[in-house]
Amino acid sequence: MRITVYLAGEIHSSWREEVKLKVAALNLPIDFVGPMEDHDRSDNIGEEILGIQPNAILKDAAASSFNNLRTELLMKQADLVIALFGEKYKQWNTAMDASAAITFGKPLILIRKEEHHHALKELSRKSNATVETVDQAVKALHYIFE
Repeated sequence: MRITVYLAGEIHSSWREEVKLKVAALNLPIDFVGPMEDHDRSDNIGEEILGIQPNAILKDAAASSFNNLRTELLMKQADLVIALFGEKYKQWNTAMDASAAITFGKPLILIRKEEHHHALKELSRKSNATVETVDQAVKALHYIFE
């Protein structure tokens, strides 16, 4: 059996590569998808498709439409979602993606540090599993195939 995992969360650090390398080392049959990781492309895709917008608000609205389309399609095709709440960047998109996974009925592994327990308590209770590290999430993936 092969599964597809959607990796939701901030796009500024290398956490996705860490997951992929650790999964590859375990030789697990997993394919990965996720948000557009090229931040400039993500911000500019609306204008690339629709043309220059008259102001920043409409530019963001155009880009978010295509980013939401991409995210929804890839997440709906995924078998499982891992959502990482990192330490450095704002986490609005992570919260939105984790909530979307729940709404779509996708199994969800939430990665968050202990100090974020209170802020994410409701989301943690809705997820299938909540862990504190990438290593723990990879162990959860490994367990699926035992």
